[in-house]
Amino acid sequence: MREAYFTRKPEFEIIEMTREHCAAVSVLHGQRFARPWGDGEFLSLLLQPHTFGFVTWQTNTLIFKPPLAGFVLARETAGEAEILTIAVNEKLGRNGLGWRLMQAAIREARARGGEAMFLEVDDGNAAALGLYNKLGFQKAGERPAYYTDEQGRRSSALVMRRDLR
Repeated sequence: MREAYFTRKPEFEIIEMTREHCAAVSVLHGQRFARPWGDGEFLSLLLQPHTFGFVTWQTNTLIFKPPLAGFVLARETAGEAEILTIAVNEKLGRNGLGWRLMQAAIREARARGGEAMFLEVDDGNAAALGLYNKLGFQKAGERPAYYTDEQGRRSSALVMRRDLR
């Protein structure tokens, strides 16, 4: 019986992001991005009227307070939606969390009247590019030498778009 618990797939619940989540979101953002945003930046964005987000935690774990598994922060204004940032805990990757978080953001953007969704992604982030391509995003533009990593190397940001109609 005990072995079945340790071999089962993790389960996750996605809920609306609130101000109480900003500290945990900032910690995960810091683990995944070279230039992390602080919890105050997340709170400031979340309090804007057209911004929304979702967070997810693993629900079938023995850990009393498990770390944040992932989040997405987006906004929708005048028919256009934008993914501001998204991250999944590296230890919990390959469980479909990015897909599920993006689907939640797409549904919410549509419900708010969004007709198109945009995002920017590092041209070297193969995992993210694969996800966005599967979700129907296509390259709409490029910002050369937009990102800088910890070693000072520059990479381009691809601007991607998806129709929401």
